[in-house]
Amino acid sequence: MFLNLVGFKTCEIQILYLYLTLHIYWFYANLKINGTKLQIIFERLINTYIENKIGISENFLSLALSSHLKENLHNLFNEDKLINAGTGNNSALKFDALIRSDKVYWLDRAHNDIHENSFFVLIDSFVEFLNSSCYTGITSYEFHYALYEKGNFYKKHLDQFKSNKSRAFSMIMYLNDDWQTEDGGELCIYQGDSLQTISPNNGKCVFFKSSELEHEVMITHKPRMSITGWLKTDF
Repeated sequence: MFLNLVGFKTCEIQILYLYLTLHIYWFYANLKINGTKLQIIFERLINTYIENKIGISENFLSLALSSHLKENLHNLFNEDKLINAGTGNNSALKFDALIRSDKVYWLDRAHNDIHENSFFVLIDSFVEFLNSSCYTGITSYEFHYALYEKGNFYKKHLDQFKSNKSRAFSMIMYLNDDWQTEDGGELCIYQGDSLQTISPNNGKCVFFKSSELEHEVMITHKPRMSITGWLKTDF
């Protein structure tokens, strides 16, 4: 970009260049700060996973991004675009509301939705960090919106399909403001004889290996929203 400075006084040009210099400095400083914040968030998720096989980061999604994605989900519901969620894959796909009763909608770059694309940029950054620090070999991913209406649940299950081992890690990111204990809808993850119960608070991310940990979503007493997906390898 070129600036036409004809007609400007010397002092005005100096002020203009000072403004531009400060603006550029602020931009790169902010970029560095955000990058550092993301690294801390990513490290927290990975370190808690290493410690307990269940990674948790409370602020994986920013307030702004979670708000926009929540608005997207509301709009999809109002436009009747959510579909009943099933279990299994391909020819083994089944729909049984006694096992799973939530509704979903897949995120896709083809939607050209600015907020979904911002989410994909975040996931790209995390995958790059995960692959470089833990050598996980993630090559792709898939995510969907999930809405559990009042009374909905998902019985105990494992995320990795028997016929397809490409799902390496499960990730759930929550979009629920002011969630209280009495609202239900907890994620329960089983490890041998132990059980970890996780509340679906806004911005929180839960991360675990898709082939190892069975889990379930308890009955929710008010609408419960999330983005759920899987990091995949070329298995």
